[in-house]
Amino acid sequence: MSLYEELINPGSALHRYLALALICLLGFGNNFCYDAPGALEAQIEDAMSIGTSQFTSLYALYSWPNVIMCFFGGLLIDRVLGIRLGSILFLTLLVIGQAFFALGAFVGEFWIMQVGRFIYGLGGESLAVAQSTYVVAWFKGRELNAVFGFQMTVSRVGSTLAFNTLHLVFNSNKALYPPRIALGYTLLIAGLTCVLSLNAALILSVLDKRAERMLGREMPQPEEAIRLKDATNFKSEFWMLTLICVSFYLTIFPFVAIGSKFFQTKWNYPQSEADAIDSVIYMISAVSSPLIGFVVDKVGRNLIFLLVSCILVLGSHMLMAVTFINQWIPMIALGIGYSIMSSSLWPLVTLVVPQQQLGTAYGVMQAIQNLGLALTANLTGILIDWKGYIFVEMFFVLWVSIALICTLLLIVQDHRRKGCLNLTTAQRRMRELHDD
Repeated sequence: MSLYEELINPGSALHRYLALALICLLGFGNNFCYDAPGALEAQIEDAMSIGTSQFTSLYALYSWPNVIMCFFGGLLIDRVLGIRLGSILFLTLLVIGQAFFALGAFVGEFWIMQVGRFIYGLGGESLAVAQSTYVVAWFKGRELNAVFGFQMTVSRVGSTLAFNTLHLVFNSNKALYPPRIALGYTLLIAGLTCVLSLNAALILSVLDKRAERMLGREMPQPEEAIRLKDATNFKSEFWMLTLICVSFYLTIFPFVAIGSKFFQTKWNYPQSEADAIDSVIYMISAVSSPLIGFVVDKVGRNLIFLLVSCILVLGSHMLMAVTFINQWIPMIALGIGYSIMSSSLWPLVTLVVPQQQLGTAYGVMQAIQNLGLALTANLTGILIDWKGYIFVEMFFVLWVSIALICTLLLIVQDHRRKGCLNLTTAQRRMRELHDD
């Protein structure tokens, strides 16, 4: 079979990898534009004459709709829109939201920028569900874990590029236009990544429909519907994991949102270096998360990995709060801790919640996480305007300390109840065989 025939054959590995490239592109623009405000914080605040509390509302307004959409995004894909139309619709929302975001800068109305971020939030998290559904459709039974890891890597590359390129784009535009207009053009250029992702979705929908027809393939069907009443029966271990999840991630994403200006203010870094330092979390995650996930799969002992993650992040925030140490050191530790948490936490949910209730469990966790992120984004901005960055860092230290304490309590509880959360992989397999 020739290379061309391989490429157009839906059953070939080469065709699947073409689909994978398009699937990864779906999330590239989303992550690039999600982090655009963080990469341009100083420029947005100066051009729009706003304080940090108003700036952080751009992240809060992304999270608020996802308190609800994390429940219904998957339902819309599975029961109403379908994967192809769903991904196109969610990406259209991203393009519209980013366009409003840029328009607000052009006309000097910050509230229009806020509306744009809210619209953007309506599509962002649901698009991630669409990506996962596409991955399962094309790779179920074939390299599935590796494909999920590669997809996340490409998404993190989008965030990293945003932090390391957008200030350069702004400076180029500023040489030609006033700051506010330069900001508008910069945000429009950033929005081209969402247009790229939308085009990828259109092409992928054609390939997917063709593969469905030629291979007689059916799209993956939902195994369970989200039922909020199921949450009343979840074990205490699930709620402890949820508290760990929320309290930990509150110290990551809100920090990245204000990190670049923090480094410029406290350490007098030029913006190019401050953005590079701020993006190192995503750079490390892009490279290490698949590797760490492989190690956790082989070793087990997930709670010990969670403990190490919390210790790394706690130490990082304490160093940034009270010292003037070279910022690459704590930020690299923060990136490693974030990668460990991402690889160790989410699989534990499958060990404490019945399979038929996993949809509800993940929906509840993500809803609470987005609620926490929305509230924290606003609060960090208020704290910075009121007392400065040292109080924000101590705020992050408080939250990661809560995650650390909850992890220790969960280790003790799991040991006393002879649970399986902290067993080795071999011990879990032995217990599963014994239970069968």
